[in-house]
This record gives sequence, C-alpha cells and structure tokens, in this order.
Amino acid sequence: MQDKIINKQRNDNLSWDEYFMAIAKLSAMRSKDPNTQVGACIVNNNRILSIGYNGTPNGYDDKYFPWDREGEPLETKYMYVVHAERNAILNYLGNRKDFLDSTLYVDLFPCNECAKEIIQSGIKEIVYLSDKYADAESTIASKRMLDECGVKYRQLSKEHQKIIKLNLENK
Repeated sequence: MQDKIINKQRNDNLSWDEYFMAIAKLSAMRSKDPNTQVGACIVNNNRILSIGYNGTPNGYDDKYFPWDREGEPLETKYMYVVHAERNAILNYLGNRKDFLDSTLYVDLFPCNECAKEIIQSGIKEIVYLSDKYADAESTIASKRMLDECGVKYRQLSKEHQKIIKLNLENK
C-alpha cells in the first residue's frame, strides 16, 4: 500500500500560511477599535501557541476607553491600547522557550515597540499582510532592529491572499 499513490484527497485546502493568517484575521474581529483591527497568531512547528488582537488590557472596561485617533494624548487610544503582537506574547501561559524559532502571523507590520518584544521572545519570523506604514519612523526602526537581530519577515504572497467565507450557521 505504501508504494501506491492513491491521490484522492482535496487539493483546494488552505496552506499553512493561509490557515495561520486566517486565525490572525479571525482574532482581529475581536478588536473593538473602530478604525484598525489587527490580529496575531504565534506558531511553532505548525502548532498554534497563542493569539491576540489590539484592545484594552484585561480588567479595563473598554466602554470607558477613548478610541479616538486624534486629540490630546490622554484622550486617544494610543496611550491605552495593547497591540495584537504584544497581546499574543503576553497571553501565552506556557514556557517561553516554546517561542524560540517560532513564527508570528499578523495583519499589519509590527511597530518598533512590538519588534522589541518579538525579538526578546525568540520569535524568528514574521509573516504579515499589510505594510501600510512602511515610511513611518516606527516601522523603519522596527525593520532596522529585526534585520540586526536576524528576525526574518515576509509579506504573505498575493497567491496566498484569498477571501475566506466563514459560516457559523448550524445546519
């Protein structure tokens, strides 16, 4: 039986990259940010270690949270929001050694603050969808640190970016 190829399995299944990015995108749907929803998924050896999305810290009632992008610093989201990458790292309850040589899947290229935590945690690859802030100083600094520390990053190839419809209806 081992030397006979049957080849009857589906061939339109998701690749690993598509699967883990879909988990990151699904996690982003938990974000209450009205402007930017970002999700992250940390994986090692094709096993999901942790997920996260951008939102308020645990215990902070986000109905009292300022979600504005502009205004006085204390009246905008930036002083309070926890980024998806940081949340995924902080949400993990296992042994941090599990992060060594792992991969982070994330919607948006990580900022410099998240890059520091990614590097410190031992994550060695980042797969992202969008780099819309590529010219921002925080992204330039992020890439400089990631390059120096040997963390690879790559945009999910266009051929693997697809629309996935999820139906949660019980039939």
